[in-house]
Amino acid sequence: MLKLRVITALALLPVVLGAVFGLERGPFALVAGAFFLIGGWEWSAMMARFSTAARLLWCLSLALLMLGAEVFRPAWVLNTLPLWWLLALVAVLGYPRTASHWFRPAVLVPVGWLLLVPAWMAVVELQDNGALGLAGPWALLFVLVWVWAADTGAYFAGRAFGRHKLAPAVSPGKTVEGLLGGVALALVVVAAVFYTGWLDASLPALMMVALLTVLASVLGDLFESMAKRQRGIKDSGTVLPGHGGMLDRIDSVTAALPVALAGLNWFALPGGTF
Repeated sequence: MLKLRVITALALLPVVLGAVFGLERGPFALVAGAFFLIGGWEWSAMMARFSTAARLLWCLSLALLMLGAEVFRPAWVLNTLPLWWLLALVAVLGYPRTASHWFRPAVLVPVGWLLLVPAWMAVVELQDNGALGLAGPWALLFVLVWVWAADTGAYFAGRAFGRHKLAPAVSPGKTVEGLLGGVALALVVVAAVFYTGWLDASLPALMMVALLTVLASVLGDLFESMAKRQRGIKDSGTVLPGHGGMLDRIDSVTAALPVALAGLNWFALPGGTF
């Protein structure tokens, strides 16, 4: 399994980096959109036992919303919609009691839009316009490093010190100690890059945005885990051998990237204006 995960990752890496560093906004939006639409296809299977036609119709609605977002670029989507994750937090903290309220197609259909459209918009916006004094590709990579550092720190801190379960009903393997370790490593990375002098930002504001982003990434992971647990599946799909589905790989990003971009605006840091 590990060998298969590594092969898949090595195959995807040049595609992803080539798109991030080599494409202008339009082509990059299409490539990123393809990844998110695959995630949308997986989400359509998690919502209910829809027919293939119904799933295709929902994915078409997702594509049209993404197209409209790119054409009109509404600032409110990136500045206010990330707040919907507060409702997701309530659902995660109250699971499984809350499942009867949200695990129904009438709720999961718009939730899928909220899950994927703002995240895709944030990825495209960061790659195109940059932030914190960094050119677009580097700004996007920098924010993603916050998420990756948090994942890495959480893994090792959880294995070494994990005692207290973070959300046992949702993801039994996650611990409070892992969360703290992940947050600590991510903030250390942010501070280290700040002191290189490459960034146009105040450190306190930057650390607050990074903290909110990392916490959101954990929530995104937990939210998808909760939906899969309620649906009775282990992975969102099989499109990525050794990794599961596309949603399994971008679940943290769906929350982290919109919150990061909104946070830049909330704390008046460069790159927050859409």
